[in-house]
Amino acid sequence: MSITLLWAVDVYGRVYSVSTAGRRWVRADDALLELKRVSAGKDRCWGIGCDHHVYLNMIPHETPIRYKEETYENQRWNPVDGFTDTLLPTDRWPWSDVTGMNPQPFDSFRLPSRSWEWEGDWYVDHSCGGEPSQSGGWEYAVDFPANFSPDKKWNSCVRRRRWIRYRRYTAQGTWAKIPSAHPGKPPLPLCDISCGGWEMSDESGRYPHLWAVSQQGQVWFRDGIHPRVPEGTGWEEVEVPKEVSQLALGPRDLLWAALWDGNLLVRAGLSLDSPTGTSWLEVESPQKEVETLHVSVGVSVVWVITKDYKVWFRRGVNSHNPCGSGWIGIVGEMMMLDVGLNDQVWAVGEDRGLYFRIGVTPSEPSGNGWIPVSAEWGSARDTVPLRDGCELSRQPAEAFQGSALNCTNSDSELGPTEPVNSTSNTPVLEAADPSVVPLGGVPVASQETNDAPAAPQTLIPASDSFINSLVSDRDKSSSNQQSSIPLEEEGQFSPAQIALSPNAFGPGAPWSNVDLEGAEAARSTLAGGRLSDGLSLDGAQGVGEEEGPVWAWISGGGCNVDAASQVSWLSATGPLVSSWSLTPVQSSAWSNQEPREEISKKPLERSNSVWVRKGTLRWWRDWKPQRWLDVAAALEQSTKSDGRKDSIFFIYYTQYDEKKYIHIFINEITALVPVARDCHYAFAVYTGYRTRQRSPLVLAAQTEKDMNDWLSLLSDVCCECRGIVTPPSRQALWSTTSKGDIFAHEPSFSLEAAMHTQSCDLMFWRQVPGHMRCVEANSLGLVWGIGWDGTAWVYSGHPGRQANLDDAGHVHQQIDIRSMHVYENQRWNPMTGYTDRGLPTDRPMWSDESGLRECTKGNTQPPSPQWAWVSEWAVDHNVPGGTDKEGWQYAADFPVTFHGHKTLKDFVRRRRWTRKCQITLSGPWRPVLPIPLSDVSLMPCLAHSSMEQVPLWALSDKGDVLCRLGVTPQNPAGSSWLHVGTDQPFKSIAIGGANQVWAIAKDGAVFYRGSVSPQNPAGECWYHIPSPSRQTLRQLSVGRTSVFAVDENGNLWYRQGLTPSYPQGSAWELISNNVTKVSVGPLDQVWMIADAMAGFPAEAPGAVCHRLGVGPMQPKGQRWDYGIGGGWEHISVRANSVEAPRTQQALAAGPPSPRSPLPSRVNGAAASV
Repeated sequence: MSITLLWAVDVYGRVYSVSTAGRRWVRADDALLELKRVSAGKDRCWGIGCDHHVYLNMIPHETPIRYKEETYENQRWNPVDGFTDTLLPTDRWPWSDVTGMNPQPFDSFRLPSRSWEWEGDWYVDHSCGGEPSQSGGWEYAVDFPANFSPDKKWNSCVRRRRWIRYRRYTAQGTWAKIPSAHPGKPPLPLCDISCGGWEMSDESGRYPHLWAVSQQGQVWFRDGIHPRVPEGTGWEEVEVPKEVSQLALGPRDLLWAALWDGNLLVRAGLSLDSPTGTSWLEVESPQKEVETLHVSVGVSVVWVITKDYKVWFRRGVNSHNPCGSGWIGIVGEMMMLDVGLNDQVWAVGEDRGLYFRIGVTPSEPSGNGWIPVSAEWGSARDTVPLRDGCELSRQPAEAFQGSALNCTNSDSELGPTEPVNSTSNTPVLEAADPSVVPLGGVPVASQETNDAPAAPQTLIPASDSFINSLVSDRDKSSSNQQSSIPLEEEGQFSPAQIALSPNAFGPGAPWSNVDLEGAEAARSTLAGGRLSDGLSLDGAQGVGEEEGPVWAWISGGGCNVDAASQVSWLSATGPLVSSWSLTPVQSSAWSNQEPREEISKKPLERSNSVWVRKGTLRWWRDWKPQRWLDVAAALEQSTKSDGRKDSIFFIYYTQYDEKKYIHIFINEITALVPVARDCHYAFAVYTGYRTRQRSPLVLAAQTEKDMNDWLSLLSDVCCECRGIVTPPSRQALWSTTSKGDIFAHEPSFSLEAAMHTQSCDLMFWRQVPGHMRCVEANSLGLVWGIGWDGTAWVYSGHPGRQANLDDAGHVHQQIDIRSMHVYENQRWNPMTGYTDRGLPTDRPMWSDESGLRECTKGNTQPPSPQWAWVSEWAVDHNVPGGTDKEGWQYAADFPVTFHGHKTLKDFVRRRRWTRKCQITLSGPWRPVLPIPLSDVSLMPCLAHSSMEQVPLWALSDKGDVLCRLGVTPQNPAGSSWLHVGTDQPFKSIAIGGANQVWAIAKDGAVFYRGSVSPQNPAGECWYHIPSPSRQTLRQLSVGRTSVFAVDENGNLWYRQGLTPSYPQGSAWELISNNVTKVSVGPLDQVWMIADAMAGFPAEAPGAVCHRLGVGPMQPKGQRWDYGIGGGWEHISVRANSVEAPRTQQALAAGPPSPRSPLPSRVNGAAASV
């Protein structure tokens, strides 16, 4: 992050700045400078002085600001004197500009202000048209005006040459006064100023704009601002329908103004071609009875303060709708605010302190809390105190926080609701010196020093009314009510903290159905000792520079921070929450604990029979209005007297001022899956019920480490409650997600039983370290995987064996590279040829391969935050169907099969752009080099089988067929590749029982490999198998006696008539549709990945499905049982050789399934074909 500045002005007009790399406020060098307000932008800051003049401070830069002045010397030839400056009366001036219309002698050039100085004297430019000339700089022509050239000809009657002189801007790093447009006219009595517009073009910073408001309510625009002319040239008045009191300009095309009558104006039509816009649109104040005081805008956000100092956020603002759609009230009372870079919000509170809005991201533009700006001040190491008139152990107290969760929505269907109560008391913890933390989160509150008494921490109310009572420069009544606040428990939060909303843990009504034991003790403690630590309500401290500034204005337009930045003076001092308890048994357990050191790095706290981990996460609320909410998370595990353990995962949140919670029993969790949501480090928690409802619980941590900590903890507890203590067994089912995460399931006898079959949505999937596109295995413990870059990997763990210290040597670094694609689409028209303007019914001009979803190079992101770009966007010529030399593919219309050459009937075309991203992690996988693969298959077998070498077939990324030699359980990687000849490249291959090898070519043709045996592992020849009528197959899987295949349209086919004497079969039979991949196991069990779930269009494609009713007499099965879904890419059941007991007594001895799948299930988990 580059070093940038935050600017602020105190009530005496003194200007200060603090660097993102520094820790201390720095006052402007000019001690006599007094400004009313400032407006910062990239590389500059504007200000309005108390003398009504405009001032400019350009940030020093290595490249000087230079401006080139030029004038032309013109001469005409006559027979007596030759070339002379005596011209004809109709000629141009002897010294003029390039057009000759304006006279420009040397003495007409003046420095625009004292901020400029000449670099040298005038000199002749000896280049003509950019090329060196030997003519002394003269250019000749027949007459004025004409085309000049450096060559003198016989008819050259006129000539000219250019004189150049440079002037340099010398006021960088200082405040320079901007001269008025007319020297004899007094400066405009300006009262407000706003800088922005630097992102209106692709060349950042080329066109900075400046707007101003006069005391008469007029609006002015500064002309001529340019990188070489930072001051501009003059003011242009912009007509307004009403008198304006203040305005704000964003980095792009957003301009709002506050009117004296309390409403707001929005400027429409701002662009590079029309920098002053075209028209004004009026927007009402957030509250009709309260007028607007201040407005500030960013790229696509608008913040407003009304005259009762309430803060409001405008939703729905964008370039197409600059007026937005409604107001949302934000907790906190501020005097002014400013939206800076990255839409980050800075404010001056009613206590005259500076605040920063944490948690502001593109997906959460309103943020979720306020923290103080605590830069150091003066010669001491103390930070600038909050202007509350009290001493908090020389440490900044935590500010009040708020988010749209508890906001007032003035545009709701129910009409305006009561505004947020600003007098609600919010606890603030005393904390140690602030530490550097990401701005999107809040660090753990530090513990008291060792010599402090072992007593509950003192809680200090930080409500708005409390602060108001300490401000001496404002005459406003406030309430001194103090509500009861429960005590904060030690070690309550993990190091992964996300800033919390105030009523996410407010001190109001207790949690629903949750005991808050210990609240009475907190009340008595606060009643007796709230003001015992030197806190005085007798008035504010004296205002003076020695005690820290009393702020009046702040501008963050030049301060480049975001939610992930680490800035020392933007460190929160602790989580702002109220104490809460999970259960009565926990409360009693915690009350008996002795004080201990801060345990932020220890995941568990143990107390007799109860341990718990608590922390803060974000929860995706999946009902309207859908949004991320700050929540408290807690994992509780209690051990009973008989040794059994009960574990519960709690999520606490607030809705409409009512505290609620969600709880999930750990033994009901079926999967913990990392997901990609709004660039968050998110993961989904699945249970059987949530799987059936296709609605997992989605949570997000602040950092990747925090997410991995939670996933590891929850996964360990889930495995512990199920008695899983070893790596995946030899019979495990393997699957991968579209993100590349690997999961394994331990099968039971009931999974493939004919009766009491285990429901697919109750399967427990645990994550295996690593990253793969697909994984294949067999029941001898051999597991192979293929990464997105084609690298082959072999599992180096010990399937089914207790992990020990020696297993550390089997963990290797794994690097995977993946290509992301977007398609550029164009349509031909007779006037312009191929253009990006399509028909209304066409696909987006930038889309995915299907054309159903708009995908641009700008909004396409890596699969998850763990990935990083390693290349730039480039045209991809390696596309099926071929391309022309520019990468285009042509077709008659969308969507039709594309080809690589243009014909007369081709009216549309597309080309694919690709960009590579990379992920690096560790796992029990060892690479098998050097040939990259596209598909791999191991022969399925029963668990008690024994063979010297395990047949393994694969396809290279170029479609070559390979057979791996030397593959054994002791040497799973094998020894060498054997190439098997083919007439064309292949795209799918599978080997089944009895060495049956089937494959699909790139054109969809199906082949069977004959004479494959242990003695002849490569076989003899290929036999062509007819494909289904008018269908092109793309993937197949072979079991013990059955073959299933998937075509390009997602149809699943079964091969009939397979016998030992005729292994090629006789015909294809359609089974079902909506299939992307199929896997057939050693028991002929059939599993597949469904493309989509009927009735759940919002769920991501890819759901695990199990074919029920498969048996020797019914190899095709009867119906599908739908399981976990939403982003699954691949599944392999070829290692599951666990056969169900054949007798009814043995079957009854096993644990029956909680329910059997029926065709009438509501979620469609079983549906007859």
